[in-house]
Amino acid sequence: MTQHFVGHNRAVFDGLHPMLYKTIAGLALWFALSAWLLFSGTDYTSLTFAVVTLFFLIAILVPTAIWQTWRRHSADASPARNPTVRLSDWTAGTFETWQCRLSGSEAAVQVLLPIAAVALGLTAIGIVFVAVGGAA
Repeated sequence: MTQHFVGHNRAVFDGLHPMLYKTIAGLALWFALSAWLLFSGTDYTSLTFAVVTLFFLIAILVPTAIWQTWRRHSADASPARNPTVRLSDWTAGTFETWQCRLSGSEAAVQVLLPIAAVALGLTAIGIVFVAVGGAA
């Protein structure tokens, strides 16, 4: 028999904290910069990186523009009805998805893990690439 403990005074959120969006954008920028700095070489490579950077820029700017438009025109976005929540309060609360409820910290990890793994992995591969290329 399993027991499920429910925190009765935990806040329930249905949207991500703005700091998580900023962290995702920062990790995407880290990914693009590490690609440019560690793998640049020939003219064709620079052209490819420029196109990839443009895709990342579009992938960040379009959702940001949609979010800003929603925030500006939403009735629920007024500061009196939706006070700013600290990240520590958000992670201590509950994040509701359409499938289940997660703790806020677990939701933050699940959201940030893919882009963080890609950014850190590309940086590690780039450092090895530069080290091996410098030895050859």
